[in-house]
Amino acid sequence: MGLKDDLERYRDVGEEKRQDLSEFIQYGDMGQSLPDEVKIPIKIVDLPEFAYDQRDMGGVGQGDGDTPDVGQPVGEPQPQPGDGDEEGEPGEESGDHEYYEMDPEEFAQELDEELGLDLDPKGKKVVEETEGDFTDITRSGPASTLDFERLFKKGLKRKLAMDFDEEYLKEALRVDGWGPAKVFEWARAENVPVSRPWIESAYEALPRDERSRWASIEEMEANVERESTATRIRREGVDEVPFRREDERYRYPEIIEEREKNVVVVNIRDVSGSMREKKRELVERTFTPLDWYLTGKYDNAEFVYIAHDADAWEVEREEFFGIRSGGGTRISSAYDLAAEILEERYPWSDWNRYVFAAGDSENSSNDTEERVVPLMEEIPANLHAYVETQPSGNAINATHADEVEEHFGDDSNVAVAYVSSAEDVVDAIYTILSTEQREEVPA
Repeated sequence: MGLKDDLERYRDVGEEKRQDLSEFIQYGDMGQSLPDEVKIPIKIVDLPEFAYDQRDMGGVGQGDGDTPDVGQPVGEPQPQPGDGDEEGEPGEESGDHEYYEMDPEEFAQELDEELGLDLDPKGKKVVEETEGDFTDITRSGPASTLDFERLFKKGLKRKLAMDFDEEYLKEALRVDGWGPAKVFEWARAENVPVSRPWIESAYEALPRDERSRWASIEEMEANVERESTATRIRREGVDEVPFRREDERYRYPEIIEEREKNVVVVNIRDVSGSMREKKRELVERTFTPLDWYLTGKYDNAEFVYIAHDADAWEVEREEFFGIRSGGGTRISSAYDLAAEILEERYPWSDWNRYVFAAGDSENSSNDTEERVVPLMEEIPANLHAYVETQPSGNAINATHADEVEEHFGDDSNVAVAYVSSAEDVVDAIYTILSTEQREEVPA
C-alpha cells in the first residue's frame, strides 16, 4: 500500500463526520447539545505528510562547520524535546475531539436510516388555504369558467349516438308491403336511433311507385350497403353539435389546505426516592433522542415536562432530569396534570400529541389499574409510551409497566419499553417509534 492509498484511507476516515448514532445514544455525552442543536463528538484525524524539521538541529546536507576524518564516528543523535522519549508520568488528558453539529431534522433522518423507520407526521392546524389547479367541477359558475371542451364533447357524443344512415332507412321504406310502423319496429330491433315522425315524413315523401322496390327486407339488405357514422362524418363533416343546458359544467380551483405539523410532547418522570442516579440517567438517555427526533419531524414542536412523586408539578427542562424527591409514588397524578395542560393549551384538533412517561414501575396500590390506564384511554394522543428503568432487574413491587402492557396489548397506540442498561436504549426508542408506525391515529 503506497502513500496515495494511505492518504485516501485517512481522508475517508476524516470525512466520517459522526459516530454511529446507536453508540452516541447509548454512551455519548448528550450534555454538550442544545434542544435545537445536536453535537456529536468526532475524533480528529491528521493526514500524513512530509515536513521539514524547523528546529535546524542538523541532518543530511547540514553540519556544524567541521568535517570529520574518514572512519571517525559522528556520534549518536541527541534526543530533542517532544521526541517522546522523555521520562515522565503517563498522560491523563483526553485526546482531541471536535463536534459535528447536527440539527434535529438531520438527526431524525439519520435515526430513521439507523433504525429503519419512516415516520410521516400529519399536519393538523390549517394555516393557509390556496387555490390549486382548476380540477374540480360544479354545475354553476361564471361564464369565464365554463368547461367548453367538456360541453363540446358531450354534445358531439350525443350527436354520434343519435346519428343514423338516412338513405339506408329510406330503402327499408321501399320494401313491398312495409309501411312506417313496420320500418320503425325493424329499426328499433336494429338499434337505429330514428324517431317515428321522421319515418312517417320520409315515407310520405317517397313516390308511390318506389314503395315496392324490394320484395323483402332480406333482398334490400343484400343489395344496399349500410354506411357507418364514422365514414359519413369523414366525408361530410359535422355541421352542428347539439348543446344542452344540463351538459354545462364549470371549473373551479381545488382548495389546498396548508397544514402546519404541530406537536406537543409531554415528558413525565418519576422523581420519588427510589429513582436514583442510574435510573435518572437512563430516562435522560431515552427521552432526549426522542425529543430531538420529534423536533426534527415536525414544523413546530413544544415540550411539557412533568415531575411527580405522590403529587405532580410542571418543571422546566433544565430541572427535569435532576430532580429527586423523598416522597412516595402515584403515577396518576402526572396524568391528571397532563390531561389538564393538554386540554387548556394544546387542543387535539390542532396538535399532534405524544405522552411519554418513565420510572422504575413502582406505583401506589391499584393506582395503575384504577386511575392511570383509564386516563391513558381518555387522553387523545398519537402515542402513549411508558419506559421502565430498572438497572438491577425488576423489584418485587415494580409492576406498572407489566400492567400497562397487559391491558393494552399490541393493537393500540401504547408502547411499553424496558431499559436496564445503556445497551437497551436504542431498542427502547425503536419500540416506541415503530409502535406509532403500526398505528394510524385519526386526525
